[in-house]
Amino acid sequence: MVTIVGNGMGDYTFDNLSVKIEDFDVVVCDKNFKEEGKNILKLSYKETKEYILSNYKSQNILYVVTGSPLFFSAGTVLAKSIPKKYLTIIDNTSSKSYILSKLAISETDVSSISLHGRQNLDLRAFLKRKYTLILCDEKSLERLKEATKYLCKDDISWIIGYKMGYSDEYIGEFDPDNHNFNLKAPYTILLKRNFDNTLKILEDSEFDTERGMITKRYKRELSLQHLDLLPNLTLWDVGAGSGSCGIEAFCRYRTKVIFFEKNPKRVEFIKANLKRHRVCDTHLFEGDAVEHFDKIAENPDRVFIGGGGKKLFEKLPYLYDRLNKDGVMLIVAVTLSNLTAILGILEKFHIDYEVISLSLTTYKGKLKMAEPQRELFQIRITK
Repeated sequence: MVTIVGNGMGDYTFDNLSVKIEDFDVVVCDKNFKEEGKNILKLSYKETKEYILSNYKSQNILYVVTGSPLFFSAGTVLAKSIPKKYLTIIDNTSSKSYILSKLAISETDVSSISLHGRQNLDLRAFLKRKYTLILCDEKSLERLKEATKYLCKDDISWIIGYKMGYSDEYIGEFDPDNHNFNLKAPYTILLKRNFDNTLKILEDSEFDTERGMITKRYKRELSLQHLDLLPNLTLWDVGAGSGSCGIEAFCRYRTKVIFFEKNPKRVEFIKANLKRHRVCDTHLFEGDAVEHFDKIAENPDRVFIGGGGKKLFEKLPYLYDRLNKDGVMLIVAVTLSNLTAILGILEKFHIDYEVISLSLTTYKGKLKMAEPQRELFQIRITK
């Protein structure tokens, strides 16, 4: 039998437990706990999982986790592997409940994510509600600063719950760039969003750009549809121009976007547009894109190539190899010569593709005169 119990907020002790440890054959806890005893095992999570799964039928085990076992806890992850008849979970105060009660904030206004022991930011929840609570480790603050680098100072307010439950706890606003907190101690960050975050379709007029360097709205919509975007997928926007496709991918789908642009003037437009639309967890590579690909350890789920020449086209087999399983690459070709060059490379390396021809007409002015738009081709590759 396994009982998973939270120790609540405060120090790594058993002082707040609602059960008696003497009632159990073995007590398992993290190595940070201060308690000592013959029946106490201090193990890593991997060791804990192996021990409990090997002994839950033969021993009465108490597994003590920090805070609440029902809030981003290793205990709930482990519980999924144990039959319910062998399992009991006893809740305790979580860091979320603790800090919200101190600040008199309703849980309905808060979304929660964890960066404790991980790097990936869940964009589905990040800044979705008025407040975002982030469980942190010592590296998380720098990770959050990087993810919010295109936000203005007044866009978000930073609140820290530092050493909550300890005698020297602090809960309140702080400056993430100028503080004296020891981030090796337990802490949680609460971000307050001070701007509207409604998902919407963006108009061309909402982008700073130079003439001809923006994918028009209707073509942009078709491109985003052909990319089959989902939240938290990683999209490489190569030859980004104004950044309109990648920015709308974030604004509409909460996709993580990496931008590549070599033209210095367009780079400045992209930076302005990233700030204007408050794009989070993104990075802009300046210069020739092919010189940056190897610098990125994480492979893309989607690749959008809005333009390029021979040097970039020769990297298409490399980009295809980098694509994650079920990934999609969408290449835009405006000229027949580029289309021919791209298809020739794909054929040479036996990469399957489909070609989509886009020829649209708009109607402008009081007389609604037909105005054909420049035709373009899209080459769609699915891995």
